Amino acid sequence: MDTGTPHDDTPALRAHWQATVAAAGASPDRDPAPYADRLLAAWAEPQRRYHTTAHLADVLARIDVLAAHAADPAAVRLGAWFHDAVYRPDRSENEERSAAMAERALPELGVDAARTAEVARLVRLTVTHDPAPGDTNGEVLCDADLGVLAGTPDAYASYVAAVREEYGFVPDEAFRTGRAAVLRQLLDLPRLFRTPYGSAHWEAPARANLTAELEGLSRPRGI
Repeated sequence: MDTGTPHDDTPALRAHWQATVAAAGASPDRDPAPYADRLLAAWAEPQRRYHTTAHLADVLARIDVLAAHAADPAAVRLGAWFHDAVYRPDRSENEERSAAMAERALPELGVDAARTAEVARLVRLTVTHDPAPGDTNGEVLCDADLGVLAGTPDAYASYVAAVREEYGFVPDEAFRTGRAAVLRQLLDLPRLFRTPYGSAHWEAPARANLTAELEGLSRPRGI
């Protein structure tokens, strides 16, 4: 894993990475800093507007809230670090390439094969956000990733605007149609959140935000 351009505005994320790889059993004689450089450079690529280091920090903060539910919190936190490490809004293989990045990097750091495989599985799970019953690691990562849906109306509006910017190459009508389909799929799910905390605290506001956005997209233009 080659190094990337360091980012001076992310000291807290660097410290988090250091602590996480140590908790995951990385070899003490491997320097994790170049891996942080490469990941943070990836998360700061110019095509990103929502899938940025701010999103990474938010997901990690939500994992802290949910961590007691996970069987392997260190694997879940590593899954968060890698889950959007490769992100091109015009591509469909982002999660697979992100998982492959984890599969290359973590053994180099001395993380064992079982935990590396679990991290890669969790990254691939973010394609569907549909963990199997009893998959507590998957439940925590997916809930933390989707937690943005439960923000305040202003925070949710900022999230929607950032997503639209990432898809700026898509014509407006096509975006509205595609976005509405995504919202309907989410609202049709029996549960958006699988952890007890997510179900209790995030389900209702997320559904209210999704419903309001869908209603806005369904209105005739100009109204």
